[in-house]
Amino acid sequence: MRLVKEEMEELVVRSQNPDKRPQGLRRALGLMSGTSLDGMDAAVLETDGERVLAHGPVRSLPYTPEFREKLRSLLGRRSAPSALIDEFTKLQADFVNRFLADTGIAAGEIDVIGFHGQTIFHDPANRLTVQIGDGALLAALTSIDTVAGFRLADVAAGGEGAPLAPLYHRALAASLPGPLAVLNLGGVGNVTYLDGEQVIAFDTGPANALLDDWILRHTGAPFDAEGQIAARGRCDEVLLARLLAHSYFDQPPPKSLDRDQFPVAEALGGLSLEDGAATLLAFTARSIGRAMAHLPAAPRRWLVTGGGRRNVALMRAIAEVTKAPVDPVEAVGWRGDDLEAEAFAFLAVRSLYGLPLSLPSTTGVPEPMPGGVFYAAPK
Repeated sequence: MRLVKEEMEELVVRSQNPDKRPQGLRRALGLMSGTSLDGMDAAVLETDGERVLAHGPVRSLPYTPEFREKLRSLLGRRSAPSALIDEFTKLQADFVNRFLADTGIAAGEIDVIGFHGQTIFHDPANRLTVQIGDGALLAALTSIDTVAGFRLADVAAGGEGAPLAPLYHRALAASLPGPLAVLNLGGVGNVTYLDGEQVIAFDTGPANALLDDWILRHTGAPFDAEGQIAARGRCDEVLLARLLAHSYFDQPPPKSLDRDQFPVAEALGGLSLEDGAATLLAFTARSIGRAMAHLPAAPRRWLVTGGGRRNVALMRAIAEVTKAPVDPVEAVGWRGDDLEAEAFAFLAVRSLYGLPLSLPSTTGVPEPMPGGVFYAAPK
């Protein structure tokens, strides 16, 4: 739902210190529904908001094609029908309840749910970001305290509101040598640059969204498995140069993107299925190359999470652009399918303790910014 100014201010005030409980180890469940619109992810994590002490069970559930199209119909809109928000929230609650039942975890053993919701509109320049999902309803249906609205305080304070996973990446990578880049290839690409205490993050450009949409439109399949279709095509270098001329790539970070900020359907209209896929794959890879110009030093290694890490052709193209090892995050023992859900479990605990969720170097917010809106489960 779109928030009026007074409602936004109330949520930001609530986000500064949503819970008075003393800081310590908490068991959290993170929920994520990303811009790729593929489904729901859940992950259990034990953390004190600074360190990750243990990883618990995880689960993913794809959306039905019918529900995916309902979500797709909301993209670019500043509000959503209340009935669809309720349907989305109830779907998430059923997912949580089944997940806990299947893993033998009682609701009372989870301290908090981190509920990201579904982003349908993101315009930080105008201090507006919209994630559908009803935190109060989720808390009631699961009997678990819930933190939602993770991006609101950051955007209201002038930040980009994205990406929000970098502080979790920092916690995971504490023992790894830098400079290191963690690249998330979801619908939109984002990078976290880590070197000692230095954390820089921003959206790099499109990742899977444009390619997935192209494949879906032409074949009915949800994505290009392992990049096989793109591998058969030829990149249109003239069109690619036009795409890379977008002003976003020269803009210094922090910066973030809406999923549909690069409308390319008409530009690609004359290309074959294979050549369009090859051009969009190259667009993703080259945009990462453009992002490197904004990093203090070339990363010695790129660790890739998100669905794009399974695209063999894309991973190969990124390695050619970055001139560095490019590995899926599993190479260092991380869970690539679950990293974003884990991140929102981690951030939910930080929210309980009033710890920052974002930094000036990750979202451009004026100062380290707490966030999240706390919803107590009915007792």
